[in-house]
Amino acid sequence: MAAKLVWDDFRLIKAIADHDGLTGAAAALAVNHSTVFRRLGQIEEIIGMPLFERRKTGYVATVAGAEMAALASRMDEDVTAFARRLAGRDVAPSGELRITTTDTLYQNVLLPIFAAFRRAHPLIRLDVVIGNQALNLSKRDADIAIRASDTPGETLVGRRIATIAWAIYGRAEQSMTPEETADPALLYQRDWVTLGDQLSHVKAARFVREHVAPERIALKSSAVLGIVEAVEQGLGIGPLPCFIADQHPGLTRLLPPNPDFATGLWLLTHPDIRHVPRVRAFMDFCGGELVRQRALFEGGL
Repeated sequence: MAAKLVWDDFRLIKAIADHDGLTGAAAALAVNHSTVFRRLGQIEEIIGMPLFERRKTGYVATVAGAEMAALASRMDEDVTAFARRLAGRDVAPSGELRITTTDTLYQNVLLPIFAAFRRAHPLIRLDVVIGNQALNLSKRDADIAIRASDTPGETLVGRRIATIAWAIYGRAEQSMTPEETADPALLYQRDWVTLGDQLSHVKAARFVREHVAPERIALKSSAVLGIVEAVEQGLGIGPLPCFIADQHPGLTRLLPPNPDFATGLWLLTHPDIRHVPRVRAFMDFCGGELVRQRALFEGGL
């Protein structure tokens, strides 16, 4: 039996277990549904026992299926660790470097840094993955992460660059009235813009949700850049990162940065590859450039 099973069979069983069914497994493996269905039947025939119980709610692994999926996980971790160790043997700062970050950091701060880094290290190619969902550095989804987070990950190494400050901003001509200056709570009677449900965990979004009546929310956006533009267009006031808003002359800060909104800015990598020349070169270069802009991140005017 063992001679007839190959690594891809273990990957398939793990994918079905991870996704509770064939559809998710097929998408994860980039094959069609019928291929997964047919191969699962062949594997079960080789083994001589069912690997999953077919239920209305999905596929549930049997004891044998769970053991096979667990073995696949260990094999995957071993292969990934081996790849990281090989990467650590690079002797020159060259090759591809995959970086994950957010669109706000990329467009407002990082792109000039990346350009300067490439001029200093032309043999290093940058593959930038932009998104608000953190990629798994342990799985080599990315080599380096530049994250706004209070929980950067216990298994990663790096440095906290700065504190990202947020404040309430409005359009330049919509400064606070004398009454609002005396009682800032009157600002809640204005129209507001805020982050949408996809980013409801962000502290500033939670603040708006707790203090502003739903009928005063003029617009919600799934992107921070979306609410920056909305405030600048006069749709309402709202909380914005200072490092973005302070670079827009069409915006005015209505209140000082709120420490309850703040989050850390981290530059991170995996400990197995931190001494790889291209990783070390980027961490040193980017870290130094970001530290020089600390006042911008922390809301210093």
